[in-house]
Amino acid sequence: MTPEIVAPAGWRSIDFISDLHLAEHTPRAFEAWAAHLMSTDADAVYILGDLFEAWVGDDMAARGFEARCLSVLTDAARRIEVGFMAGNRDFLVGDALLESAGVSRLADPTLIEAFGVRVLVSHGDALCLDDIAYQRFRAVVRRPAVQRAFLGLPMSWRAAAARRIRRRSESRPSEPRQPAIDLDRGATLAWARAASATSVVHGHTHAPGDHELAPGVRRLVLSDWELDHATPVRAQVLRWTRSGFDRMAPRGAGAT
Repeated sequence: MTPEIVAPAGWRSIDFISDLHLAEHTPRAFEAWAAHLMSTDADAVYILGDLFEAWVGDDMAARGFEARCLSVLTDAARRIEVGFMAGNRDFLVGDALLESAGVSRLADPTLIEAFGVRVLVSHGDALCLDDIAYQRFRAVVRRPAVQRAFLGLPMSWRAAAARRIRRRSESRPSEPRQPAIDLDRGATLAWARAASATSVVHGHTHAPGDHELAPGVRRLVLSDWELDHATPVRAQVLRWTRSGFDRMAPRGAGAT
């Protein structure tokens, strides 16, 4: 059964973000994210995966940049509800770390009921069924025994493995161009109907947009955040209120 969150009746707005890929080499994205978390007037911010460019174990939290990120999360969680869903880059973020920061763990998928509407949220990678190689890889690395073995390695080895995987992923654009892999429409619609949700909100594909899955069921794709190495820059927050969904720039950032 899909885990469910019922928003308090007094909530006015919820912010969704994903795919920030924060790292030391993305200072502008970090500053925009930190500014938004500390100044948003939303009642909750739900991070739907890939907050970090790579997370190879909670011992990273003792390092300078990652410690700053955890400090931002902790400070924000004292003021508003903050939820974290694992993505394909940061699925090794542990429960104890989130609990220490006051951040709620979001299962993938999670159903959120607010403003009289039911919305299903997911990172999205589990529904990219045409990416067969990735789905095989995902099935292996999400096994608890594999994760325990990996986390038992020295951090330098884990970081090197993450860099190798990232380089292989980034090398794909140099190969003969293939159509972008998107979420499987039938599987996504099946998830929505099983949860009696009228909307599915997800990230992962870096292709923000609004799509109709079926009459009365829509799919809203979150923006990635690229404020350091792209022209034009891009970053969006998807805000959910009683009036519906709106896309907005992060507070304190000039991106659209």
